[in-house]
Amino acid sequence: MSGAASATDFAALGDHETQSRAAQRRADRWMIAGTALMGMWVPGFLGLPIFLRGVWLQREAQRAGLAVRPMIVTLIGYLVLIDGMLNSLGWSLDLVANHTLINRVLMIGWGHMFDAGYFWHYNELWVGGAAGPGEKSMVFGMILTVFAMRCAAAIGFLQMKRWGHQWMIVTCWMGVLIWILYVFNMTMYADVRYAGVVFPVIGWWLYDIFYITPFLAIPYLHTVNREIFSD
Repeated sequence: MSGAASATDFAALGDHETQSRAAQRRADRWMIAGTALMGMWVPGFLGLPIFLRGVWLQREAQRAGLAVRPMIVTLIGYLVLIDGMLNSLGWSLDLVANHTLINRVLMIGWGHMFDAGYFWHYNELWVGGAAGPGEKSMVFGMILTVFAMRCAAAIGFLQMKRWGHQWMIVTCWMGVLIWILYVFNMTMYADVRYAGVVFPVIGWWLYDIFYITPFLAIPYLHTVNREIFSD
């Protein structure tokens, strides 16, 4: 009798795990699609409601008692992934596709609206792209290191892998370094970066809010129970 009950419990547990994985995959499909759109700049407004649909699906699965990913892990992981994708795309265009029509429209338009470092003598350096003091070195260095690492760390973190959690900590502290560098650079060269732009300091703080994500994630990353992440 006890053997039959154990078999029934095992089957019920297996069904619960199958339903939980299906619910998480369904929610992730919506969130991945929304994140991809938000990571491509212009379609970001289309991506937000799609992403929120995925968040709602995961929330409903959680309320139904299914074993899905913790919501805080989902939000931090996808936020960091969006951050890495946005910067990788924008700075890659500036580095290797700076003479293309789409880049000249987007980057010079960005420079005219917010940051004259992408307007001032644009495409006049031998390497092309942004000519703001110190900007090209940050573009080159951070594409090769920080933002590629942040995308990989976010994927591992969302998969609840221990290496994803570890690399998320590393890249978030690197994000703090980036934020400090940018604050200093924008202050030191304010005469270049804010000259003649439509939205100078106010505009910079509006989009700089996304760079504060490392500050929000670091306390959680250092205090979370690491046993929830697997090898």
